[in-house]
Amino acid sequence: MGTRTPVGVEPAARPGTPLIPPRPTRVAAAETPRAAMASPVVVGATIIAALYFGREIFIPIAIALLLSFVLTPLVNRLRRLRLPRLVAVGVSVLLTVGIVASLATLIGIQAADLAGDVPRYRATIERKINGLRDSPVGHVTEYVANIGRALHGGAKEAGSPEAQPAAPPPSTASSPSTSTPSAAPEPAQAAPKPVLVEVATTPPGSLEMLSTVLTPVMHPLATVGIVFVVLLFVLMQREDLRDRMIRLAGSSDLHRTTVAIDDAAKRLSRYFVVQLALNAAFGVVIGIGLYLIGVPNPVLWAIFAALMRFVPYLGAVLSAILPMALAAAVDPGWNMMIAVAILFVVLEPLTGQVFEPIFYGQSTGLSPFAVLVSALFWTWLWGPVGLLLSTPLTVCLVVLGRYVEHLEFLDVLFGDRPALTPVQNFYQRILAGDSEEVLGHAELILQQCSLSSYYDDVVLKALELAARDAARGVLTAQQKGAMRAALTELIADLSDRSDAVAGATGDGEESACSPLPMGPPAEALPVAWTREGAVLCVAGRGFLDEAAAAILAQILEKRGLGVRTVPFAETASVRIGRFEAGPARIACVVSLALDGEPTHLRRLIRRLRGRVPGVPILLGLWLAQDSGANRLAGGPGGAEADAQVGSLREAVEAILAAAQEDATCATATDASTDASADTSEGTSDARGEAARLPAPAGA
Repeated sequence: MGTRTPVGVEPAARPGTPLIPPRPTRVAAAETPRAAMASPVVVGATIIAALYFGREIFIPIAIALLLSFVLTPLVNRLRRLRLPRLVAVGVSVLLTVGIVASLATLIGIQAADLAGDVPRYRATIERKINGLRDSPVGHVTEYVANIGRALHGGAKEAGSPEAQPAAPPPSTASSPSTSTPSAAPEPAQAAPKPVLVEVATTPPGSLEMLSTVLTPVMHPLATVGIVFVVLLFVLMQREDLRDRMIRLAGSSDLHRTTVAIDDAAKRLSRYFVVQLALNAAFGVVIGIGLYLIGVPNPVLWAIFAALMRFVPYLGAVLSAILPMALAAAVDPGWNMMIAVAILFVVLEPLTGQVFEPIFYGQSTGLSPFAVLVSALFWTWLWGPVGLLLSTPLTVCLVVLGRYVEHLEFLDVLFGDRPALTPVQNFYQRILAGDSEEVLGHAELILQQCSLSSYYDDVVLKALELAARDAARGVLTAQQKGAMRAALTELIADLSDRSDAVAGATGDGEESACSPLPMGPPAEALPVAWTREGAVLCVAGRGFLDEAAAAILAQILEKRGLGVRTVPFAETASVRIGRFEAGPARIACVVSLALDGEPTHLRRLIRRLRGRVPGVPILLGLWLAQDSGANRLAGGPGGAEADAQVGSLREAVEAILAAAQEDATCATATDASTDASADTSEGTSDARGEAARLPAPAGA
């Protein structure tokens, strides 16, 4: 019998079985993508799909919006003449319809005329082709073609069935019946006589004829109709659409948003009007030139050239190909085609490089890469119409990106403004150790700013980024070495440049740069301050402090002071006893540490005071953000610096002020000596006081 367990008593656990069963392992659910990552991709794909599949509707709307920018100045001008909005809009739209209808009629007439004259040019074309075949170019082409045919024919013969050995004829021994002579061929049967069948067609009625004529033009007419209907409503509801754009852009700051939207609309309107006028003028000049040269149908090619100039880079080239081909077909020689080529070669650069910068600036606000990508994208999306509209549509998107915060990425991707600030660009280049590009970047900025302004506004702020990365521990020893080498080479390359603006600039450009440090000219400095080593630029222990001390020494030297750069190794505890200050009048300790390194700098200043007593010490904490570092200046006990500055400009001004005060004291001493010869004791006291330089004025 089995053992029974009493009711209410748990059975004993089996040997090896744990008393507490293990909990099942919980597998964390897969993290779903955040909306911030997936949403832009989904929205972008949806918009592109909608633009592609709805192009029959969006193309007329886009053309209408672009035309509204062109017609807005005309509507506003008519409104100033006290005309009602409906009348002003109606007159503008009717005028546009008339111009478009006239151009379409001219294009139709010219195209029909050209199609009728094409057979007359066949003989000239054939004669020129035969002439090209007899020319050296034709002989070379024929020679290359013969080589290709020979190679292709040899490969074909090698793989043809004829090259294979012939198969033996089938044996007839096994079939004696086939050895008997064949019967005489039977007479061929007479072919059936063809029956002539005539299909009678009824003449088309008036409705069928009308349908045949109107079917090819129904789609363009419908598109034109949609364009002008949308244009009419856009011009009538312009203020309402503007308010809705303001609401979408952000209504928290109505003043800023309104100014941005109005400014963007004015800029776009002016750009499109000027571009349309320049392209129309280009077409008119091309038409006149082709008429004088003798090319048939010059009006057609003038309209074609004006339209193709909306296509960036390739538009003018494409508009020149067809007139050149027609000139080659008309003229028995080559003079007409050469004249057409010269006409386009002269007019296109003249329009693009001279007149366009005069009327609407140096560029469209798009980078060349953006122009190419937009042309490819809109051509794929909307075909030839998209190619014509690619630049205007992309300009609209870039302007929206500059004024609407949520669309800023459009300006970053397609705009022509630098993607990085000068500070970020400088830091990125020295981080990569690219000295040549760093120097080229400096040359561009120094065309508008002084050398001290470039160091203070660009270099030191970039070094602040480097100090932050070093504090986070993300910079490797190799990167630090590359940065030191790039900075050393940059400072050496800029040693022969004066601390002044290279060229005359406008007020707007001057305000972008900090002014020059204030101080006496080099001629007014005392002789003792112009000797080498009068100013000691002592570097801290940071990996960028020596470069910062070299920058300060370079600026002071350009202001007429005698300087000497002292590395941190010469002022270390083990070598301070061998340090010779020379004719030092002031010492400036430079540190780029973010926290100021108060303990390290206090010890450094104490060592300098013990080695060069009586010499004022100026502390330059150019990047310090810790308020505790301020305790290093002006404290009791003589262990702190006499003054402290927070930038390169302040350091230069403080040292120049100290030199000027020294000169003032020397002048006062000389005056007192000439006034009374019996006050020698007071004079000696004054001289002793002049030797003790006051604290720098910029502290």
